[in-house]
Amino acid sequence: MIPDASEAAIDQIVASCDGDIRGALKALLRVNEQLEAELAQFYAAVGLDGMARGSNAVN
Repeated sequence: MIPDASEAAIDQIVASCDGDIRGALKALLRVNEQLEAELAQFYAAVGLDGMARGSNAVN
């Protein structure tokens, strides 16, 4: 079950796209791609560009 805060966030995202669920998904995918790119830049800056994706271990 999704917590109430998540439900509210989902409603807000869909509303910001005028109820267009496909538009909301596209927007979320774009945001996710941007965050992944920023994370890759961070890893490169701290010398972790070989770090396995999804790993929480930082040496």
